[in-house]
Amino acid sequence: MSEQASPFARRLAHMRPSTIREILKVTAQPEVISFAGGLPAPELFPVAQVQTAADAVLSQHGRAALQYGPSEGFPGLREWIADEMRTRRIQAVADDVLVTNGSQQVLDLVGKLFLNPGDVVLTENPTYLAAIQSFQAFEAKFVPVPTDADGLIPEALPDLIKAHRPKLLYTIPNFQNPTGITLSAPRRAALARIAAAHQLTVVEDDPYGKLRYRGVEIPPVKHWDEAGRVLYASTFSKTIAPGLRLGWVVAPPEIFSRLLILKQAADLHTSGFDQRVAHAYLTANDQAAHLQLLRKVYGERYSILSEALGATMPPGYSWTKPEGGMFLWVTGPATLDAMELLQRAIAEKVAFVPGRDFFPAEGGRNFLRLNYSNSTPERIREGIRRLAALCPAG
Repeated sequence: MSEQASPFARRLAHMRPSTIREILKVTAQPEVISFAGGLPAPELFPVAQVQTAADAVLSQHGRAALQYGPSEGFPGLREWIADEMRTRRIQAVADDVLVTNGSQQVLDLVGKLFLNPGDVVLTENPTYLAAIQSFQAFEAKFVPVPTDADGLIPEALPDLIKAHRPKLLYTIPNFQNPTGITLSAPRRAALARIAAAHQLTVVEDDPYGKLRYRGVEIPPVKHWDEAGRVLYASTFSKTIAPGLRLGWVVAPPEIFSRLLILKQAADLHTSGFDQRVAHAYLTANDQAAHLQLLRKVYGERYSILSEALGATMPPGYSWTKPEGGMFLWVTGPATLDAMELLQRAIAEKVAFVPGRDFFPAEGGRNFLRLNYSNSTPERIREGIRRLAALCPAG
């Protein structure tokens, strides 16, 4: 008898499960000190202000807020985002803005628009795990771009483009997930020039750019994009709350119109109620003051984490020094098996994310990603004490 064909689409065979989501099942236990998930600090969510905004939306615009809405997004929120883009030195109007279910949906829509099975996506090395997952759904192949302390190396791109004819380049230029590294300004400008010269579409994912607590703000890659090759995506998940599931993408008209068709097919539109609540919150509150608070708290927690690592980790370990964001990247000795370390760490009620799953190709066995935004200073110090005691010296 012939083997029965699978009832499932073949794309599923290429998709990795999310190690982070599996770890979060363990870290939901309150006694576990978690450096694993990329979670904002819940005590900093503007709960009272969002509640006031929700009450105002329901009392003033309840019927409209609970009705179907335009696929492009609530006009008021699109206008606010366009204004915000200009503060980020991106020239945009509301018609350039598509509101999405978090910036994660942008990756799904972009994959649907550009990727056929076997198409190549260039990425940093390592890169965001959920981006790998999203593009894997379209049976993409990944080619890593050489990366150093200043981000991806643009000079490596022409040869990679010639050899692999990629459909997309995916980058997180600000406080990259998982490394915390920031792409330098000269490299951003070079990336935009190379993309234009080679007609390469760049997906610039910027969820953390407003969380800078050290150094000087750098304009997005999109700022240097004169050829319309860069799609800029961002989110309110890190600056208001992830539960709203609100993100957006800025795209040129010929790409925007196609993303809109795919958005309509996917979900008709992002929650009109959530969009109106976010707009009411943003227009009635001092968002700059809220961002200042986030930067202060996250900056302090980063410093505590870095100091704790310096005081307790054995020889053979080093880590990045991010200027913002939510993550720090630890490099262990070549003999370290981070997956094995994780099992021992969980037994001691502390968790992190092993680096392996952030690499689109092979590698990553001796790396750890640590999140510091979702732990108090006391838990950071105790968690690193437990973790350091388990780490073998190099």
